[in-house]
Amino acid sequence: MTADRPSAPSGSGARMVELDREECLSLLATLPMGRVGFTQRALPVIRPVNHLVTDDGDIVIRTHARAALLTSASVSEVVVYEADEIDPGTRIGWSVMVTGTASRVTEPQALSRYHAELRPWVHKEMEHVVLIRGELVTGYRLVR
Repeated sequence: MTADRPSAPSGSGARMVELDREECLSLLATLPMGRVGFTQRALPVIRPVNHLVTDDGDIVIRTHARAALLTSASVSEVVVYEADEIDPGTRIGWSVMVTGTASRVTEPQALSRYHAELRPWVHKEMEHVVLIRGELVTGYRLVR
């Protein structure tokens, strides 16, 4: 079964305009959630999560004790975080990707702050905090 989607006439699509780091992070901060991509057993995995963006341009997420991401974050693995807002009707919007190392937040004051500021969306104990250092921030806007 396929969903009905408008087909784009050739040559009438949107243009991709590259965004700078500052605009990417500003747009990312307007959304409450995105997707984190990491490696599990040598295979790519993508999980939807809610986030916050720090003043330094890092991404903070919370997770549970048995999360696969914690294994990766404990060794500072490179991960990607992606969020977008694209209207399927108008075919305009934006997409941002932040690539960097993920690591556990262990400092008590930072943990307390992130627990207060970032509320999980699922009914599960999300006691761990992971910070993704925004080393490579890229994005584009789809415009007519």
